[in-house]
Amino acid sequence: MKCVIREWKTGDKADLAKILNNQNIQNNLRDGLPYPYTEDDAEEYIKSMLCADKSKTFAFAITAEDEDKVIGSISILRCENIHSKTAEIGYYISEPYWGKGYATNAVRQACRYEFENSDIIRIFAVTFSQNIGSCRVLEKAGFQYEGTLHSSAIKNGKILDMKIYAIIKANAS
Repeated sequence: MKCVIREWKTGDKADLAKILNNQNIQNNLRDGLPYPYTEDDAEEYIKSMLCADKSKTFAFAITAEDEDKVIGSISILRCENIHSKTAEIGYYISEPYWGKGYATNAVRQACRYEFENSDIIRIFAVTFSQNIGSCRVLEKAGFQYEGTLHSSAIKNGKILDMKIYAIIKANAS
């Protein structure tokens, strides 16, 4: 399925709050997001992304191609120091849109945008190893599996392995 990545709008706050009030989505994200997630939380996030340093933070709303309703979020954050040409990608899609190709399409678009509009040469993602859907998204988007970080995270009181994937500018499709 096709989607569009676009700059956030403050009017997206209701859609964003609805997405992040799903525990199934929060279970696959890093800690730190409030739960329940309010429209005020969403508005604060959106405003921070609109004001972020565009050379370090690339953040987009994901919408279905045929509607302007937000169905997810994707961001690419530049690393620092010796890793300044490397960036980390993170994303999530509203549960009703899982398994339909939206996330893969959004990851491809965001990476293409980043490689064409910055000096980034490597984009990586770290996902919980049991999040098979996210691993497949990355593989279908052209990312290569680089390894497993054993017992490297604690989520919901459980010690978890993480998988790291990366794509290099020359290999991006």
